Parts: sequence; structure tokens; C-alpha cells
Amino acid sequence: MIGTVTRKVAILAAAAALAGCVAQIRNHGYAPTDAELESVIVGADTRATVEDVIGRPSTSGVLTDSAYYYLSSQRRQFGVLEPAVIDRQLVAISFDGDGVVTNIERFTLEDGRVVPLSRRVTESSVQNTAFLRQLLGNIGRFDAGRLLGGSDG
Repeated sequence: MIGTVTRKVAILAAAAALAGCVAQIRNHGYAPTDAELESVIVGADTRATVEDVIGRPSTSGVLTDSAYYYLSSQRRQFGVLEPAVIDRQLVAISFDGDGVVTNIERFTLEDGRVVPLSRRVTESSVQNTAFLRQLLGNIGRFDAGRLLGGSDG
């Protein structure tokens, strides 16, 4: 009886360990297929017809709204290991000033390059002391004459 319980526990533990080793694939975003892009005609279609045929984009041009961007990525993860990007697609549909399609481009993971991010952090004047201590430490550090608009001398 005890041997069968131990055997069942061992089998369950082995099954749980193997389940952690199975690759998990996660899809994020949406990029239209080549078949969907064939229905978009350069020089004839507009923003509205692109939205009707393909759908609303993930994002559009930030400053001039001159393009639609569709982005999708696929990540694979094994157990507790860090996920790895195995596929990335970026479809860029460019428009002219009148909103007519001028170009359609597809970029894949192989076309990409690493973009280094720069952190621009505003330095704070908060020191490594408690906030309340800094707040209360400033009490009494003002000149009442200057506060009321008095002269300096």
C-alpha cells in the first residue's frame, strides 16, 4: 500500500517537472499577413480603407501621423528561463499628405537592430534622510521681511 502511494507521488512529481520543461509560446500584437496586404493598393487606398481592410493599427506616426504601424512578436519560454523573442514582425504603411498609401514595408526580427535606451532621470534634491525630516528641517529657514516684501537694507 505504501509502495503504491510512493510510486504515485513520484510519478506526479516527474510529470510536474516535465511540464515545467515544455516550451510556452506567447503571441503579442498583430501584423497583417501578406495576403491581407495584397488587398491594399498603393496610390489608391486611404487611411479609412486600410482600417476597413486590415483593422486599426497598433500605433501611428507620432508627430505627423504619416504612417500606420502594425507590430507582433512571439516569445518562447522554457520553465524558469528568461523568455526569448523568436519572431517579430513590423508592418509600416506610409501615407502622403492627402492620406493616400505611398508605401508598404515589412520588417522582421532579422532586419532589426538593438536600440540602446538612455535613461534621463531628473536628479532630486531629496537626500538619504526621511522626507518628513527634510520638510520639517526647512521650517524657520525663511526671512519674514522678504516674505512680506520688505527691503534688504
